[in-house]
Amino acid sequence: MDMPSSCKYPMFFGRNLNSITCKGLALIVIALFLRVVLLPSFSGYGGIDKNNLDLIHSRSLSLDSDNGIRKEKFLEVPQIVWGLNNQKIAFARACLTARMLNRTLLMPSLSASLFYKEIDRLQPISFDKVFQFERFNALCNGFVQLGRYSDLRNRTGVYELQKGSGRKWTVERDLDQLKEFGEDSFNGYEVIRIVGKNPFLWHDHWPVKDYARVFECLVLVDEIAKEADKVVSKIREVGKETRRKTQSAQSGVDLDSSLLQPVPYVAVHMRIEIDWMIHCKKLEQRLNVSEICSSKQEIMERVGNIVGLKTPVVVYLAVADSLLEDSSILTGWKEGLLPVEKKKLSVDGIYKKYPYLIQSAIDYEVCSKADVFVGNSFSTFSSLIALERTQKMIRMGVTSSCGVNQLAMVLISSPVEDYGMHPATDTSVQNLNRVREEIESRDSELFSSSTLQEIIIKVSLFFTCFLARHKLNTDGPCSISFKTQLGFLVGLDLSLRRLKREVSLGGVLNQK
Repeated sequence: MDMPSSCKYPMFFGRNLNSITCKGLALIVIALFLRVVLLPSFSGYGGIDKNNLDLIHSRSLSLDSDNGIRKEKFLEVPQIVWGLNNQKIAFARACLTARMLNRTLLMPSLSASLFYKEIDRLQPISFDKVFQFERFNALCNGFVQLGRYSDLRNRTGVYELQKGSGRKWTVERDLDQLKEFGEDSFNGYEVIRIVGKNPFLWHDHWPVKDYARVFECLVLVDEIAKEADKVVSKIREVGKETRRKTQSAQSGVDLDSSLLQPVPYVAVHMRIEIDWMIHCKKLEQRLNVSEICSSKQEIMERVGNIVGLKTPVVVYLAVADSLLEDSSILTGWKEGLLPVEKKKLSVDGIYKKYPYLIQSAIDYEVCSKADVFVGNSFSTFSSLIALERTQKMIRMGVTSSCGVNQLAMVLISSPVEDYGMHPATDTSVQNLNRVREEIESRDSELFSSSTLQEIIIKVSLFFTCFLARHKLNTDGPCSISFKTQLGFLVGLDLSLRRLKREVSLGGVLNQK
């Protein structure tokens, strides 16, 4: 390329360019070229950081052999704590750490209660009391492996690996430590025991597809799955009876509800509990934003704006009743929306039998099976449901899924709606091929991160920008700054208001 300092071509896109501008353009061209050459290409949800690429790929290749994960060498991790989905992420990170070391992960203890600081009150619960142990190993065979303490032979000592902490313990130092302990010199130890902070707080070195692979292997034990099915059946019974009464009134004939088709329902992860409101207010203050907390009224208004939803429809409110300060969550909803919660469904007895972790697992199943899911943007609970459903469609070629070939990943002030995983949903929004084309072309840079926390946020940012751009009939760049989102652990950016405050959910859903 011949570009003398005097800038041979004074006109560029209709603008006169001086020598400084030409030099600037040259630097930009060089930078873009280096970016294309040096950065990994976009694939699926995210690329892998260049510094980690060789390690992860070499480890993945070595574990794709017939030998698989070593079953006579183990990794032990601290008790996994906090909420259900934070524990899922922590568990997956522990599995991937064991995979990097080519070791079997000793089945960790989860935490049945929700105490954040009182470690002695965490009520440990065995992994196999929540998820199926054998099923996990069968589904994740060759990728990661769980072992029992009874598998230990105790022929060699245990080596304790102290996880670093503090600002000086960088991602690079953490990765170097893992490399070191993956070397042959530590093969003499049957068990490497990691001590220190819980796995959720460890540095992250893996692409989101690896986390997704682990999540897919997590299957609830039959007892919990059956309890969730009971709740879903109750919700659908209420919906069927309501629809029977409506159709009977319209036709003048008393219909038999057993003859009606299965009735869809909406699930809302309604975060208005006192502990959440305290947490989100602190987040708003720390990040100097005002779009994290949403009141009951705001959530009801936005759910009421969902277009294409046949009414009457049951709206299941997934809420932690014991932490709820506002007892009026069933009032004030738009006509045609029939809100129900555990007590109104008479299923509160099911939940009361179990600790907090199991209650959350039941609610997760109920929400994931909903025909329309409305989740809170800064909740790992909602984030993983939305991520799981989106990944499933992309993994299936972004065409049809369960008879539906349309997608709505719509972000409104507080919640995020997810259509498209159930045949009962007749609402269509953007064609998935358009979404894939958008991902593969202009917005693929949003997915360059390799970490789970950032990728979930970026997925939501992409859909926010995608829908808002088409609503506003513009091909302009996305105006959301991702840097403002990096402070959040795992969450979906919900701020359509940041792009265009007057963009309503109904308008976005109607946009073709």
